[in-house]
Parts: sequence; structure tokens; C-alpha cells
Amino acid sequence: QVQLVESGGGLVQPGGSLRLSCAASGLTFSNYAMRWFRQAPGKERELVAFITTLGSRAEYADSAKGRFIISRDNAKNTVYLQMNSLKVEDTAVYYCNARSFSGATWWDYWGQGTQLTVSS
Repeated sequence: QVQLVESGGGLVQPGGSLRLSCAASGLTFSNYAMRWFRQAPGKERELVAFITTLGSRAEYADSAKGRFIISRDNAKNTVYLQMNSLKVEDTAVYYCNARSFSGATWWDYWGQGTQLTVSS
């Protein structure tokens, strides 16, 4: 059974930093690209950051460029999202996603989400 468990969310002041973690189990982690999404109240879920299976390439939404860093440790089956210079508009539930393409099928797994609130 595949499980993705996010942690590290919380309340932080504007300008602060936080690191989210997503621990995966039940899958061959290094076969999966990993993505962080977020969903703010009343808004659609949006892609924040993406990292390839071996971590050789990362991409970011414009809103995250220069402030967020996605990384992964395949030995620990964990992906991270380091968030710096946080803004009120970063407030959202953050979800990690594992994605792989195999057998002509996309395989997607999701975590339960972790809440980030940026407020003074």
C-alpha cells in the first residue's frame, strides 16, 4: 500500500522560512518524479515544484522561483520543499504527489496534505 505522509506545516510569519517533508512508502521511490502542489481556500490546486526521479532537474511555478527549493533523498524515500521569504499568499494546504509512467499508464499517488499559514 502506497503512502505519502507530509509534515512540517504550521504557522509562520511573513518573511519566514519552513521546510516541508514528504515521506513515501510502499513504492520504489526512485522511480517516481515528485511534485508539490498547494491549494488555497476557494482556489484550484496548483503545481508548486517538480523534481525528477534522480533529482537532476527541478522546476518551479513562477510564484515559487527564487524562494522555494525542492529536493529529494532517495535513500530516505523523502522529498522536501524548503520555503523561504514566505508571503501571506503562500498560505495553503500543501500536498506531495508521486508520479510515474509505466505500462502506458500514469500512476499518481497523493499525500493527505499539510497546512501552511503565513500570518503576522
